[in-house]
Amino acid sequence: MAQAHNFFELEETTESLVALINSSKATNQLQLIRNEALAFYERHEETRNVLLQIIGDVRQVEEEVCQRLLDTEEQRSTMELELGLVTEQLDRCTAKEQFSESELQFLQRELESLKSSEQELLELQQEVDEDTTEVIPSAVYLSQLYHKVTRIKWEYDDPPHLLKGVHYGAELATPILIDTTTCSPCDVSDQLWGLVSTEW
Repeated sequence: MAQAHNFFELEETTESLVALINSSKATNQLQLIRNEALAFYERHEETRNVLLQIIGDVRQVEEEVCQRLLDTEEQRSTMELELGLVTEQLDRCTAKEQFSESELQFLQRELESLKSSEQELLELQQEVDEDTTEVIPSAVYLSQLYHKVTRIKWEYDDPPHLLKGVHYGAELATPILIDTTTCSPCDVSDQLWGLVSTEW
């Protein structure tokens, strides 16, 4: 009997709780909370998807920039190598041009010197040809001719066995002093012709 009374009280309490729950509209509030939670979850998923797309785009841009940077570095290395080769070739051409220019200047100076000598010889020959009133001894003429060819100026005040003079070379003057008593005529000739330049 006491059990039936307790059961009856439990049933009443349960009905009271159900009535209380129905009267407090807890179900509606739970539904609202559930809807808000679902909306928040959907926004979270959208935001997550947008962030993943942004991260993917940033990674793709980074890869493209890295590839362009590598390509640029390779092009720069290639251009530096080509620049080095061109610079070396330019240096060689410049050195060759300077050498050629120096050689050309030397040859021009030699040509001018030869032209000057030729002109002097022509003038001397013309003087000889035109001088009809005075006969120049052949020894003096030959001496002047030898002087023009050999560029040796002799001194005539010394004893006959001493050959004394100065050879005027292209760059410096060389004194000459030969004792013919101690040298054969062939040695004297060799020494004198050794002073004359053979370059034309």
